[in-house]
Amino acid sequence: MSTDVTGLTQLGQATDLPNAPEDAVLERVPQPREGERYLVRFTAPEFTSLCPLTGQPDFAHIMIDYVPKDWLVESKSLKLFLGSFRNHGAFHEDCSVMIGQRLRDLLEPEWLRIGAYWYPRGGIPIDVFWQTGPQPADMWIPDQGVPPYRGRG
Repeated sequence: MSTDVTGLTQLGQATDLPNAPEDAVLERVPQPREGERYLVRFTAPEFTSLCPLTGQPDFAHIMIDYVPKDWLVESKSLKLFLGSFRNHGAFHEDCSVMIGQRLRDLLEPEWLRIGAYWYPRGGIPIDVFWQTGPQPADMWIPDQGVPPYRGRG
């Protein structure tokens, strides 16, 4: 079974990093296992954005879990989207929820959650969690495995 990749504009092409998340093109492909339920996890342990007031970099470990319905996110477009935050000034909460909402709107998944584990600046780590609804009771959804801050590594 092959995946339909018609319409993709970034995979297999030289693609520049978008200047801002709003400029990033998230792409999707049809879910190839119709009727099969499973969890997809993306881990971005080196996510960066900028503080909107000071311009200093903020760092996070982002975990994205979703149960697809009809679509999968194309991973190169997701990497470019996440990378576009490097020069984007926004608070941790805004970045985290924006990622979740863009993926929800693109994929219309059965379920999606974001765990955004932000490294401390000024001594306070901020962790942000967002999901589309209750966790499916009949799915194995592993813990995201990111411990509370104790000098994360």
